[in-house]
Amino acid sequence: MNFVLKTLVNGYYTDVMKRFDLDLFEALKPIGAKMEVVQFTGSETGDIVELKFISPIKASWISDITDHGSDHTQAYFIDEGRVLPFPLKEWKHRHIVEKVDDHNSIIVDDITFSSGRKWLDFLIYLPLMLSFYPRKRIYRRYFEQG
Repeated sequence: MNFVLKTLVNGYYTDVMKRFDLDLFEALKPIGAKMEVVQFTGSETGDIVELKFISPIKASWISDITDHGSDHTQAYFIDEGRVLPFPLKEWKHRHIVEKVDDHNSIIVDDITFSSGRKWLDFLIYLPLMLSFYPRKRIYRRYFEQG
């Protein structure tokens, strides 16, 4: 399954992408969840993000940054899940920052996931998408601060 969220933010696309760091990652923590960042080495190919969820579930999540790059219209990086909480078996999150003009960009969260069971994917689709939806507000506020 797949869902895509797009958010217009202040900032030139390469400057926005440079701010995909630990500070932004901490700001994006899910509301109501207790989570510890065990390891965050960055957003470039070969980097690792390791999380430990404490509540409402206890689980580990490890993602590898498998690709990154940029051109004259966009910058991106891709994280793919290596260790995922139940019921997820596959996770691919494309983080894309598209150039709008010299002062604005669009952040695209393009997420593909699978539990290995289509019926279960349908059950978790809406809760998963809704857990990412607050990012739109967080991104706008974070990038307003310049």
